[in-house]
Amino acid sequence: MKKKIRFRFMIVSAVALTVTAISAMFIYYNILKDQIFADLKAYAHIIEQIDLAADGKSSYNPWEDELRITLIDKDGGVLYESYANKEEMDNHRERPEIKEALADGQGTAIRLSDTVSMHTFYYAVKLPDGIVLRIGKDSDSIMSIMKNTIGIVCVTAFLVFAVCIWISYYLTGKLVEPIEKMAANIVMVDEETVYEEIRPFITTIKEQHVNILNNAQMRQEFTANVSHELKTPLTAISGYAELIGNGMAGEDDTKRFAKEIYQNANRLQVLINDIINLSELDSKDFTIDYEQVDLYDLAANCLAALELQASKQDITLRLMGESCVITSSKTLMDELLYNLCSNAVRYNRHGGTVTVTTGSRNGRSYLSVEDTGIGISEEHQQRVFERFYRVDKSRSKSTGGTGLGLAIVKHIVAQHDAQITLTSEKGKGTRIEVVF
Repeated sequence: MKKKIRFRFMIVSAVALTVTAISAMFIYYNILKDQIFADLKAYAHIIEQIDLAADGKSSYNPWEDELRITLIDKDGGVLYESYANKEEMDNHRERPEIKEALADGQGTAIRLSDTVSMHTFYYAVKLPDGIVLRIGKDSDSIMSIMKNTIGIVCVTAFLVFAVCIWISYYLTGKLVEPIEKMAANIVMVDEETVYEEIRPFITTIKEQHVNILNNAQMRQEFTANVSHELKTPLTAISGYAELIGNGMAGEDDTKRFAKEIYQNANRLQVLINDIINLSELDSKDFTIDYEQVDLYDLAANCLAALELQASKQDITLRLMGESCVITSSKTLMDELLYNLCSNAVRYNRHGGTVTVTTGSRNGRSYLSVEDTGIGISEEHQQRVFERFYRVDKSRSKSTGGTGLGLAIVKHIVAQHDAQITLTSEKGKGTRIEVVF
């Protein structure tokens, strides 16, 4: 990247120097040309006061001013010539400057001299008596000027080009410096010290980089947690099965071991189902089949399914509110309700209550699940929606919790652009509300 930028700087500098040098020469030549014609015009006003043709001689010597003076009559005949013998000169009527002077009062022309490297500038003016006074002066041509100045131009161009190379290295370093720092450590780049034009780019890259790191860390933690969660029931199943298979368990122990194997197998099944659900919700290709669903009816079905589990702990299940229809996926809403309600039962106290309420408030549908259970202390409330996060690990595992239920709820809520709030007090219960 640096090499390309520097190379382009050098190309631009070289082209700019070349164009500038050529343009300067042409500008200088035009200024010189205008100055010569202005001088010739001034000479003409002075010389026309001198009677050059009276006797062919005059006290004025035009060679001192390097001038060529010619007097031409209205028919083109040469009356006086300071440069050559007038008798040997041809008719001048068709010369451009003479024709222009006879027609308009004055005329100009530039002709290449015999020396090739010189130009002759002519200025002609028509005098009151009809005679044309022509003043000529030799000057360097544009090619001659270029030949005479080429050395100075080359030395100057080389020095300027060297300065341009140094500037290109300096500017390239300054331009690429933020990008190099970003490549070394994107997180440590100070957005205030970089160019304003690339600040949005750096901000976006930093955010993406941080997100990638966070996602990688989350995947690593998730993989470690999954491995740990799967290992525990599998170890129990393997151990109990080995005892039974080796005949080391009596009849009573065999029944107890079989029950433990069954419970751990169920726990594995629930855990795997939750992992699959999370993977589907995380997938970019995941699509929702929207339909009209009644939250009140779904809540009633969910509580009916949990009735047996609740009765074991003498927990009362209550449904309140009114019919509330939203556009959603019935499968996802069933999953959301089951996770919230099963948690409310699992972490409740003996003889407690679980209350589910559906309805509308300020034009928005809502669902709330409230229990009278153990509650969540304030320091844990912000993390309960993380994967595998458990407030009471021993209680969660003993009741069959996987630590993924609320993470699934959070994903479903996000898929519906809804808001979820948790209110809890240690030892008094928890209330979770979802507003659609």
